[in-house]
Amino acid sequence: QVELVESGGGLVQAGDSLRLSCAPSSHFAIGWFRQAPGKEREFAAAISSSGDATLYADSVKGRFTISRDNINNMVYLQMNDLKPEDTAVYSCAVGLFESVLGGELSVSGYDYWGQGTQVTVSS
Repeated sequence: QVELVESGGGLVQAGDSLRLSCAPSSHFAIGWFRQAPGKEREFAAAISSSGDATLYADSVKGRFTISRDNINNMVYLQMNDLKPEDTAVYSCAVGLFESVLGGELSVSGYDYWGQGTQVTVSS
């Protein structure tokens, strides 16, 4: 049984940055998701088990960077140029199935969700 723990959330102003952490990263792909109040959970980013391939939602592409440290068993989500619409609870999950075809990462079978960390961006 894997229990993921997220950290690094907080209250920031628009344009600020935050780095979220997810531990332990396990030997699987990891995905970050977010859920804003009154909205469904949405995918934000994912990283392959090796760390060589990443995938981003269009809404965060160019502003967020996902990375992993397989020695220390951590996955990070660096969030830059935060906007009020990024306000949400951010959770990480293990992706049990991954494939990389033509350099494009695909991850499915997300499980072992963490409790989440709140990110609030004020305007």
